Amino acid sequence: RRRGSGDCLHLLDCKLEAPFITMKAINIERALWHTRRHFGHTGAEQFSFPVGSARAWLSDTNVPPERLSLSNARRVVVKVGTAVVSNPDGTLALSRLGALVEQIKELNQGGRQVMLVSSGAVGLGRLRLGLAKDVVANPANVIDRQACAAAGQGILMSTYDTLFQRLNMTCAQVLITQSDFLSRERYSYLTDTLERLMSLGVTPIINENDVVTGCSELDTHRVFSDNDKLSALVAAGSDADGLALLTDVDAVFTKPPGDPGAERIKIWDRQSAVVIGEHSPMGRGGMASKISAARISALGGVHTVVASGYDLQNITKIFAGNDVGTLFPAAARPNKRQRWLTFATVNQGKIRVTQAVKESLTGYGASKGLPVSAVLSVEGTFDSRSVIAIEDEEGVEFARGMVQLSSESLADKSAVDQLAVNPHDYVILEAF
Repeated sequence: RRRGSGDCLHLLDCKLEAPFITMKAINIERALWHTRRHFGHTGAEQFSFPVGSARAWLSDTNVPPERLSLSNARRVVVKVGTAVVSNPDGTLALSRLGALVEQIKELNQGGRQVMLVSSGAVGLGRLRLGLAKDVVANPANVIDRQACAAAGQGILMSTYDTLFQRLNMTCAQVLITQSDFLSRERYSYLTDTLERLMSLGVTPIINENDVVTGCSELDTHRVFSDNDKLSALVAAGSDADGLALLTDVDAVFTKPPGDPGAERIKIWDRQSAVVIGEHSPMGRGGMASKISAARISALGGVHTVVASGYDLQNITKIFAGNDVGTLFPAAARPNKRQRWLTFATVNQGKIRVTQAVKESLTGYGASKGLPVSAVLSVEGTFDSRSVIAIEDEEGVEFARGMVQLSSESLADKSAVDQLAVNPHDYVILEAF
């Protein structure tokens, strides 16, 4: 048995059983007995251990096992939609915004770093400019929507800044475009900037820059279509531990909550079946968008919960490990390059390869990359360093990678001795 000097929680018992050493976690009650002996109380209820520490994990005796990671999340993202930050008439829901900022302060005081993804700018701008809701909601009316975003973004941010200052906190505006994800360099600068802001104790408030994006005619390669997916990409790209997607319903239900027989889905899995109803009239997302974003975030290694944003206490409950909303358990976290290739890029073209190369790329052991000689066909026009889909002989996409040559060079086989894709510039999609 190993015992640290003055340490009240002995984490492991070791027993030598030749030829192996087996280790097992000691009983939690015994650990808490040592806590009472040193601190005079049970620890779990009256003594707060650092978030994410081994002692915090052991003291969370009332937290369901599947939510322990949320209760010990050190870096979290909170996403609030238009229906949460605004009233039905389009005005700001000041009481909810104030409660939201107070919840963020409580998370900070608990040792957590928080990023906030907030919608609402277009709705606020529409009210300020005196435009009708149905006019702005028309997908063909892009310019009016961008004008509303320009007018509303300042209103939304000034409100947040005032609330944060009243609680002696600092926030920073981060506006993101589609191109910030398509370019790996800009993607890295974005995540590095978020990292630096949080290290300075600043809460980033993130939103899509709808003034210059949101037009399908201009954004032909769209990485995200709304702030739900944006929050998932930010959470996965910034190594967040937890994401709270706050919406206008209590959780993901098997059918719209008002329908007879609707049941809350506590933990999402691949067998979960949902009947999707109408989405909120004030935002672009809906339950289908929430589910898609939550799955992306979970596959990126982030524990995600979809819950109601009308009760702002849900933020504290989610990151205390309480059974609220619908949990999307996190998969094993891919590395940063894999996350970028898988979730934050759009294919510029396609190449089809031989079965032997597919087996080489997907098999165990170090791959030697994808040689030009193994390319059977090329589809689309793209430059070198573009992200493309890699298909097998039957046309099924099984990988995504960054090519070293243009589509013209690949098609005419002018560089037959070179690699089309380097060993570390691809990701196998089946793994996700």
